[in-house]
Amino acid sequence: MTVAHKIRAGGPAAGRRSTPSPEPAPGGPRAGGRLRNAALTPWLFLAAPLALLLMFTFLPVADMIGYSFTDWDGISPERSNVGGENYTDLVTRPARFEVFLVSGFYLAASFLQIALALYFATVLSFNTRFRNLFKGLLFFPYLINGVAVGFVFLYFFQPDGTLDTLLRLAGAEGGHLWLGDPDLANPSLAGVSVWRFMGLNMVLFLGAIQSIPPHLYEAAELDGANRWQQFLHIIAPSIKPIISLSFILAVSGSLAVFEIPYIMTGGANGTETFVIQTVKLAFQFDKVGLASASAVVLLILILLITWVQRRLFPEERVELS
Repeated sequence: MTVAHKIRAGGPAAGRRSTPSPEPAPGGPRAGGRLRNAALTPWLFLAAPLALLLMFTFLPVADMIGYSFTDWDGISPERSNVGGENYTDLVTRPARFEVFLVSGFYLAASFLQIALALYFATVLSFNTRFRNLFKGLLFFPYLINGVAVGFVFLYFFQPDGTLDTLLRLAGAEGGHLWLGDPDLANPSLAGVSVWRFMGLNMVLFLGAIQSIPPHLYEAAELDGANRWQQFLHIIAPSIKPIISLSFILAVSGSLAVFEIPYIMTGGANGTETFVIQTVKLAFQFDKVGLASASAVVLLILILLITWVQRRLFPEERVELS
């Protein structure tokens, strides 16, 4: 039987089997399905974090805003709508905003903290002996729970305690009421915050410094630049966005200080911050509506200050070459 006879015997089915299937057109349905899947894939990965963000951030903030227009005491199932009365109460009582003066101590401490973190990050970015050990020692305080830090320094600042003993060994006068004297309490607490959070800023600066290309340092050394000149002309301009971010975090953090003064003094002796005052309004005086209004005001202040900082110091793209 010839080839022609075999094809005729197979009929049309055999002819169809021997014919290759055509390739789908580039703009066909399969290509459109692949494009839709590619567009949906990132949202599938983002679904869980977005759900958690919505559940634990945006919904509580929405509830807080709703509570700020009520007289709820936090216990009773009934609450009445009082409109803007809580906000009027806050605005007409300047004493409630005097606690922001305490935040000035933490703001000044934050600037000192940034300066120290930048110094240690710069030093440890060069070939320094035991630099990994020093990195761990400086970052370790940030890993400790804030409550534990408060209790440790509570004993550290006791009269005739650890700090007074060290001062006497150095020949200085001891026996100060570090947490009992209003003139010493806030600087002491601000010093604790410097000790605890400096490691975080140091790691941020250190990561930014290590991203600078090494050939810039080599070129600077060939030109005879010392370490200070390298910092001034290479490091500081290269990590300017991180420095700007640190200042934004410093301002917002100084307004929202809570853990350390609450654990160590409970807000006594002139150490009460705006957050401690808000917590007391909610859980000590059962004024959840007024406390929610205070929290909303604090949120607006932080957002406003952050916006002003971003306008004054816009983000600049640094080209490293």
